[in-house]
Amino acid sequence: MQALKNTVLKNRVPPPLVAGLFAFAMWAISFVVPTVEMNTVARFTLSAATVALGIFFCIAGVVSFRRAKTTVNPLKPEAATALVSSGIYGISRNPMYVGFALFLLAWVVYLSSPWLSTGIVGFVLYMNQFQIEPEERALKEIFGPEFISYQAKVRRWL
Repeated sequence: MQALKNTVLKNRVPPPLVAGLFAFAMWAISFVVPTVEMNTVARFTLSAATVALGIFFCIAGVVSFRRAKTTVNPLKPEAATALVSSGIYGISRNPMYVGFALFLLAWVVYLSSPWLSTGIVGFVLYMNQFQIEPEERALKEIFGPEFISYQAKVRRWL
């Protein structure tokens, strides 16, 4: 049964939807966990700055893929035609997922509850298991030693 669950979810759910589901769960949980008093202006400013950083990571990742003329579709990693390892991909192997994690961090700040950081942890664990690992297997098959070398040089997240 566990093997069936693992194969059913791998590369099946679009990462923006996964982030959205975690954000929704965090919002629902925010009604029952303690919050931290925070100046409203500071809360909005910090949240907005974190969202801006997340947008930067996401856009930089998409632009790099477009320039390399390779697929941006995370559900079809086998369609990759180029290994992108420069620009933002020299900092993180998954900058778009880093961007989504930053959106969730902004949501934690906005909702003023450190307890909701568990949603970010859940997102990272889910993405590692059901999205990134299958992507990396496909990239190893396509690019072989070139991808393995890249993997050794650049961290998965940050």
